[in-house]
Amino acid sequence: MLDKKRIQEAEDDVRSYLNEGLLRKTTADKHVMDILLRNAKESLRVAEEIRQQSLSELWVIVCSYYTMYYYANAVLMKFGYKVGDKIVHKVTSDALIVYVRGKLKESLIEEYEQTKEEALNLAGIKADSLIEAFDFERNKRSTIQYKTIEIEKHSKAETSLKRAKEFAKEIEKLIAT
Repeated sequence: MLDKKRIQEAEDDVRSYLNEGLLRKTTADKHVMDILLRNAKESLRVAEEIRQQSLSELWVIVCSYYTMYYYANAVLMKFGYKVGDKIVHKVTSDALIVYVRGKLKESLIEEYEQTKEEALNLAGIKADSLIEAFDFERNKRSTIQYKTIEIEKHSKAETSLKRAKEFAKEIEKLIAT
């Protein structure tokens, strides 16, 4: 679950990003969103194919992360934000926390309407875990790409692909609304 310190850090960083032009308000561009969604779906498809063929644990992780990254940027654009061209992965991560986390929580609550009080808590935890999964995958991709031996990569690849699928499913719901 995202802790208060991480949320505050993201809020502070996003204010700086907006001032520095690393993140800017924009109108949703359907053409750009279509490209991002196409890239996200292709990344997920490639991750699944690589895993099925046991070609590379590293590239299952990398493609799974990029599935989430492209979906994240598509949903940010839907909500009126475009990430610039510097430190894009960190900007995307922080912007997700600030602009998407609450909407994701609301979307999940609608699915859990029968037990509202419990759903509010569960939705908050799940929304935080989806956003946190993006952060985990961003850090893991970097570590795996440059510092991890082959034997450790298999289970990490499976986790990455599972997270990417769940992230994609929930973000697609937000984009569709």
